[in-house]
Amino acid sequence: MKILHLTLKKKWFDMITSGEKKEEYREIKDYWVKRLHKEYDSILFRNGYSKNAPRVLVEYNELIKGFGNKSWGAPDEKVYILKLGEIIKK
Repeated sequence: MKILHLTLKKKWFDMITSGEKKEEYREIKDYWVKRLHKEYDSILFRNGYSKNAPRVLVEYNELIKGFGNKSWGAPDEKVYILKLGEIIKK
């Protein structure tokens, strides 16, 4: 299983963990182009950088470009939208 590791702020982490937020956003920049244009099965989200930070493993469905949901933290410009599936492990 190929896993993408991403760190989130508490608000977004909690929304994904509860199943409310079904997509995550990243800027369209060279850094993210290199990381996101690979094959992944799932995403491991961490809430912060602590060694013991809470984690949740979520199914990764697809990557698209577009305008995201502002109430889920999307900016005004086009972004990468990582479409999330089911929670695999909390």
